[in-house]
Amino acid sequence: QLQLVESGGGLVQPGESLRLSCTDSDVTLDNYAIGWFRQAPGKEREGVSCISRNDRNREYGDSVKGRFTISRDNAQNMAYLQMDSLKPEDTGVYYCVASFVGQAMCELDYLRDFGSWGQGTQVTVSP
Repeated sequence: QLQLVESGGGLVQPGESLRLSCTDSDVTLDNYAIGWFRQAPGKEREGVSCISRNDRNREYGDSVKGRFTISRDNAQNMAYLQMDSLKPEDTGVYYCVASFVGQAMCELDYLRDFGSWGQGTQVTVSP
């Protein structure tokens, strides 16, 4: 059973960067598509990005395209979300989600509905 753990959140100023990490201490993640979601206070959960098992397909939400980059290192059993040019509206709890799917699959809707979720890490962007 997956037990995803996120790390790397924190408080930064607008324009700065953060890199979030996701791992599982017991399960090999190279069999799973990985996604990142976020939820701001009073708002619905939003899909940020996902990456396929074979690292060939990636998807980004419109609000983060060109600023965020998802990656994975299967040798280290890690997934990452590099967040650049952060804005106050990026503030929220960021969740790592994983789902056992086909090699090339990366669909945020599927991950949201059928994936296993971590506990989340807080990202706050404030002057």
